[in-house]
Amino acid sequence: MSGFRMVGLNYVQYSNIAARMLRRALKPEKRADAAKREESHIKFTQWKDGKPVGVYNFNIYFLLQVT
Repeated sequence: MSGFRMVGLNYVQYSNIAARMLRRALKPEKRADAAKREESHIKFTQWKDGKPVGVYNFNIYFLLQVT
C-alpha cells in the first residue's frame, strides 16, 4: 500500500499537497507566478423552466496548513 493511502489520502489529495509544497519551496521571484495555480475557477449556471436564470462565477483559493 502506498504511503499516502496509509495516512488516509487519495492520489489527488497527495498530488495537491506535493504541488503546494513545491510552490512554497520556490525562490520568491518564481513563487508569484506559481501562486496563481492555487486558484480554481468554478462557473455555476442556475436553470429554471429550461432557461438559464443566473450565472455565478466563483474563485476558490485552496489553502493547506502544513506544519
